[in-house]
Amino acid sequence: MKKAIALLGSSILLLSVVACTDAKRTSNVAPESTQDNIEAPNAQQATDSKEDATSETRRRQLNADIKAREERNNALNQGAAVNRADKDVASEVRSKLEANIPASALVIEAKEGVVTVSGTVPTQQQFNKIAPLAQEIKGVKSVKVQALVAPAKPVNSN
Repeated sequence: MKKAIALLGSSILLLSVVACTDAKRTSNVAPESTQDNIEAPNAQQATDSKEDATSETRRRQLNADIKAREERNNALNQGAAVNRADKDVASEVRSKLEANIPASALVIEAKEGVVTVSGTVPTQQQFNKIAPLAQEIKGVKSVKVQALVAPAKPVNSN
């Protein structure tokens, strides 16, 4: 029982630390913020990220995140697109992009409805999806795409 309580407590602490960051990332190899240098992930990192994003468990998590934030907006903001919390908008955009552009390494920041997306995607086709997908999220007024098309580097490349 003590182990379960300790595990639960440490999980909550870890989740709260992760939740405190303003930027939302589609993978662990994405830049920390939209101001960071953009670098393509290596092939193994890109493969791992894609496998994670396309797993059934992760897709359910992404959909649940979007649904929960929409329900909170409906309850606390009467479903309005205005006055949404920046972190909710950024999180929903991140979930939307991760689910639909699974090999990406993107970081998303939102401020007063303006969403900035930085990082890398492997193809021009995926790059072209960024703004339209982000615009589907309630509260997004405009999207600044600062991402680059950068195929994954070979594993032994520096």
